[in-house]
Amino acid sequence: MDIDAFTAVHQHDWKRLDELSAQRRLTGEEADELLVLYQRTSTHLSMIRSIAPESQLSGALSTRLSRARTKFTGARSNFAEDVAGFFVLSLPAAFYRIRWLTVIIGVVFILVSWLFGAWVTGNPEVIKAIGSDEELRQYVEEDFVNYYKENPNASFAGMVWTNNAWIAAQCVAFGVTGLWVPYVLYMNAQGVGMAGGMMAAYDQLDTFFLYILPHGLMEMTAIFIAGAAGLRIFWSWVSPGRMTRAASLAKEGRSLITVALGLVLVLFISGLVEGFVTPSDLPHWARIGIGALVLAAYWTYTLVLGRRAYNAGERGDLGRFDAGEVARTS
Repeated sequence: MDIDAFTAVHQHDWKRLDELSAQRRLTGEEADELLVLYQRTSTHLSMIRSIAPESQLSGALSTRLSRARTKFTGARSNFAEDVAGFFVLSLPAAFYRIRWLTVIIGVVFILVSWLFGAWVTGNPEVIKAIGSDEELRQYVEEDFVNYYKENPNASFAGMVWTNNAWIAAQCVAFGVTGLWVPYVLYMNAQGVGMAGGMMAAYDQLDTFFLYILPHGLMEMTAIFIAGAAGLRIFWSWVSPGRMTRAASLAKEGRSLITVALGLVLVLFISGLVEGFVTPSDLPHWARIGIGALVLAAYWTYTLVLGRRAYNAGERGDLGRFDAGEVARTS
């Protein structure tokens, strides 16, 4: 195909498409003409992309079609509608898709933590290698609890929120490597298990759970969710099915980055619990009960709204046009 000759033949149609797209109001005939020209130009773009997909002409036609599409489809939904769609459809559907992988990761995490805790508790030599008896007693009898109480509630809540949100975002974003998620989860399981083992060795295991569970129920679940999303992104290019690896990775990445955005809010709530509930003077049953209610609220949101959105065809991905799909005609 001679690109210059092709441009010369169809330039009039493209200019007319620009003119109609720029008009504030269209008559019935002009609206019909706009639609016909849009379909015609879409066909032209498909032809150009078949021989020169990265050409300047291809980019110019894509821009023309984008303006025209906005003209006959109307303005995008307002901000409130976008936010509602995100929290009612996209986010719960994305959570729902990875629910079983989230549970599996949680079970493995708890098992690894328990093994580390049992290793520390059952081996006096390990305890000695961690620190002196005086240092460990200082940790289990004072430092562990003081960690939650030594800073102002609001600043402490903000600190743990940003830290955990950053870890969750890394799990999703770097999950494509296949290595980052197992590494982060393993290191966290090791830390939790060894801390619990030290507390158990000095008969303070009850204190460990009383201060870990109020916020940890949701906080650790959020990390499991992020890990599940990251591993799904990794698997999308390992086993792309009938799609190309690039297309599969792009689709899954768009769908599951939604999880990272949603976890910012989830971890904010968890941070509030850790900053204001965990160190509070509420009865132990009340503090743990609040943490359990937060976790129950998450799973209710995921299983009820998520199932409904998923069954309706929602997967957390962008719309077709936002994802870059170009309308085509035969």
